[in-house]
Amino acid sequence: MADESPKPTTPVPRTSRPLSEALLNEKWDRCLSSFLIRSGLGLSFGVVFSVLLFKRRAWPAFIGLGFGAGRAWEECDNSFKRASASSTDGIRVIRP
Repeated sequence: MADESPKPTTPVPRTSRPLSEALLNEKWDRCLSSFLIRSGLGLSFGVVFSVLLFKRRAWPAFIGLGFGAGRAWEECDNSFKRASASSTDGIRVIRP
């Protein structure tokens, strides 16, 4: 009986997040990376056009930056809206 000492139980660390939180984090990561990439591309195209066509004025760079950021915003907005709408693509819905 002396050999039976209670073993201390240690809590098991949670290694994964809930599915909904992981999906939301993945969407935010995709949105932020898309925003940075598209804004950078828009800015770079604006700088190139500014140097080549518009005598090094600043407004083409800002216009390109705005177009890139706007495109990323729309893509992100559609990504979040698509998740809230119930999709029935390929699913047969039986109504009473």
